[in-house]
Amino acid sequence: MAIHTFAAVDVGSYELGLKIFEISRGRGIREVDHLERRIDLGSDTFYTGKISHRHVLQVGEVLRDFHSIMETYRCEDYKAYGTSAIREMTNASLVLRQWEQMSGIHVDVISNSEQRFLDYKSVASRGQQFNDFIKESCAIVDIGGGSLQISWFDEDRLSATQNMPLGVLRLYDRVRQIDARTDQFEGLVEEIVGAQIETFKKLYLGARKIHNLIIIDDHMSNFMQSRGMEIVSAEKLQVLLSQTRESSLHNIGSSLGLSDEALNLLYITGIMVNYICRSFGADRIWGTGVTLCDGIAYEYAEKHRILPPSHDFDEDILACTSEISKRYMGSETRSDTLETIATKIFDATKKIHGMRAREKLLLRISARLHDCGKYISMANIGECGYDIIMATEIIGLSHKEREIVANVVRYNHSEFVYYEEQENVTDLDLDSYMTITNLTAILQLANGLDRSHKQKFGDIRIQVRGDKMVITVRQGVDITLEKGMIKHRADFFEEILGLTPVIRQSNR
Repeated sequence: MAIHTFAAVDVGSYELGLKIFEISRGRGIREVDHLERRIDLGSDTFYTGKISHRHVLQVGEVLRDFHSIMETYRCEDYKAYGTSAIREMTNASLVLRQWEQMSGIHVDVISNSEQRFLDYKSVASRGQQFNDFIKESCAIVDIGGGSLQISWFDEDRLSATQNMPLGVLRLYDRVRQIDARTDQFEGLVEEIVGAQIETFKKLYLGARKIHNLIIIDDHMSNFMQSRGMEIVSAEKLQVLLSQTRESSLHNIGSSLGLSDEALNLLYITGIMVNYICRSFGADRIWGTGVTLCDGIAYEYAEKHRILPPSHDFDEDILACTSEISKRYMGSETRSDTLETIATKIFDATKKIHGMRAREKLLLRISARLHDCGKYISMANIGECGYDIIMATEIIGLSHKEREIVANVVRYNHSEFVYYEEQENVTDLDLDSYMTITNLTAILQLANGLDRSHKQKFGDIRIQVRGDKMVITVRQGVDITLEKGMIKHRADFFEEILGLTPVIRQSNR
């Protein structure tokens, strides 16, 4: 049985974490070592956009120590991610290069949606315990240093996810800036958090109640577990939270060895969890104790096929996308038909375009969001769709992937702009733009085949024969409109993929 030694590094807003794991098919993921180093990067970048030179050097030294520990354990691979504090740096590329030169560790900066998806994966890796918890209405409350993410599950289905700038470190800095006393924290934090939580409820929940809360954070979960209470009732949570109030903070600090600042962060997290629990009417709360590093390890095991997937995460992304489409009055029947046709074209032309499962997922998302722009303008669907998608977080997608989807939706409705013709500066490289080109050609053709919106091509057979792609539709279907209006889209498809689409009707 092969055992893989893997290291995960989290460069967070207020601390750096390193976890060493042993991963094997027989034993799963086993944590071997865990180190944390407290460095407050968030207070720098949230207000100045840069990290102080002192902190740059401190992080470099910690990463160098982490590298030595990784070598001691003979780790065969590692992954290091920077989160919100690094994302908000105006000179991130410069600092990341310095850290790599100082330590030998390359740090990738991940988007908020990628970070939260990794946190979500770390909980989902618990298997049946996670599945049981989301059977009823459930919310994952992911409290970071810079922001708060709430992901709502309605009967096993990821229905909505929303990010809010309500991270525990950001809130702590706010109440310190207004020179608030500790006994004023509760009222102030509830006022700041309350408005956005109530907006979330109005947008997504209405009168519905969330029965279960899953808490992902660096403070409250650890406190719950230190009391032997990983899963508690709402009533028991109130007892626990009363212990985080000012009068009891000193005793907690003594028992857990926490600094005054860490105690204040625990106190603020407790206030947030308490308010959210009351607002949602939750019955049970699960303090998972997982960290980003656990999600990084799970992703590594999944990607390298060391462990079988414990959950269909792609379906969660698609389910969330469908909810976004509904929000903007998208037609579910029309989207389903377009997705079916587009995926059949994708599969039939695999050997030509060379794209893989991830690009197919982006195509399916594009099909589901293809007409979201009409919510704003029927005359300018493409540009409005682009703006909606770029302004809407899709959990599990990187910023680059979201921009690919936004462009595919845009060019599904408007004239395609080639890479060399772009006037606006874009972060997309040529390979990403080629993905946009291929997916646009497929989605445009699929859209043309359902021009009447009557699902005539829902049941088709597609075969590549030489330089032609033969699309066979069942007998008795009137396809006069589609044949007459598909030429422009077929020409673009032929230009990109080198195949001439030919529509035929079955003799049977």
